[in-house]
Amino acid sequence: MPVKFADRMSTVHRSFIREILKVTQDSSIISFAGGLPNPELFPVAELEAAAVGVLQDSGPQSLQYSTTEGFLPLREYIAARYKEKKGIDVSPDEIIITSGSQQCLDLLGKVLLNAGDNVIIERPGYLGAIQSFSMFQANFITVNLEADGPNLKELEAALDNENVKMFYAVTNFQNPSGLTYSAEKRAGVAKLMKGRDTLFIEDDPYGELRFMGESHPPVVRGYLEEGGVLLGSFSKVAAPGFRLGWMVCGGEMRDKLIIAKQASDLHTSTFAQQVIHRYLTDNVLDEHIEKIKERYGRQRDVMVESISKYFPAEVSITEPEGGMFLWATLPESLSAMDFFEEAIKNKVAFVPGRPFFVDDSGENTFRLNFSNSDEEKIVEGIKRLGEGLKEFIAKA
Repeated sequence: MPVKFADRMSTVHRSFIREILKVTQDSSIISFAGGLPNPELFPVAELEAAAVGVLQDSGPQSLQYSTTEGFLPLREYIAARYKEKKGIDVSPDEIIITSGSQQCLDLLGKVLLNAGDNVIIERPGYLGAIQSFSMFQANFITVNLEADGPNLKELEAALDNENVKMFYAVTNFQNPSGLTYSAEKRAGVAKLMKGRDTLFIEDDPYGELRFMGESHPPVVRGYLEEGGVLLGSFSKVAAPGFRLGWMVCGGEMRDKLIIAKQASDLHTSTFAQQVIHRYLTDNVLDEHIEKIKERYGRQRDVMVESISKYFPAEVSITEPEGGMFLWATLPESLSAMDFFEEAIKNKVAFVPGRPFFVDDSGENTFRLNFSNSDEEKIVEGIKRLGEGLKEFIAKA
């Protein structure tokens, strides 16, 4: 029997990255494709102890329905950490715990977007946001990323369009480019956003993973007092399988988001929230993050050094100061999608860049993940890619 699907389903496709990850299930393939934290760094024993402690101390309560806003002690912990690490004031009442920061995007789409509304995103942009906002049939306006953040003239022009509901940005170690907004660009964005009815959505899943350079406060609350929503996640600093994220917002925006979440899932897992809170209070999170930073920093350095050694000079890359990704650009006439087919034959995988562009451009770009491979595999994988690139460019 034919099914009459909603019109929106014709505009949204399967995640290209998720489809690529099926190819990488072959254990002989060295994969730089996934945006995966390194599982060797997951605090398994500590989380096991936290789970046992929660069940022993508050078993029935931890398995019961809970409030939509989230477990209050966890929200208090997040608020206190913002003050300690970022120097910004956030009330626990302004925090909503979500099922990963991806749910934040879905909820924001539900409360803000009608079909045809304008959404400003970075170019290249985070694929998860593109997919989520596409579900609501948004019209995307893109702003090019420069080495230190968005092109401010392009952003101003984009904001001058009618019915621009939001500007979505990943300000630290952006996915996919690895780029970070400078203090000057953060101030410039805040100045352009101030007084407008466009909401600034700042997604910051990677901000704690800085290996080098100077840290900056978020645009939201750090530079822009009103008109912004700040997103966060435990996926990159604890365990992604818990699917625990949050959003910071106040007033009517918070109320609408709570209504949308109630309609979506009532509340995020009570047990998961209490376990992660127990883990955070029984352990020193900063010590764990230092282990992650030390490992990822080494892996990043090995990848950058290997690229310098093995890639042809025609290929340029970003050199991120943190996070999980770097971004490569081929000569304009070449297709990273075509090169992907050659790379798979040599048992190496990456993500071609085109899916990160809503205008079907970016054909000559690709993303590399350095967090989920050991140093030996990074060297070997980059060597294979470099040899393949030399042949690929020579044939062009």
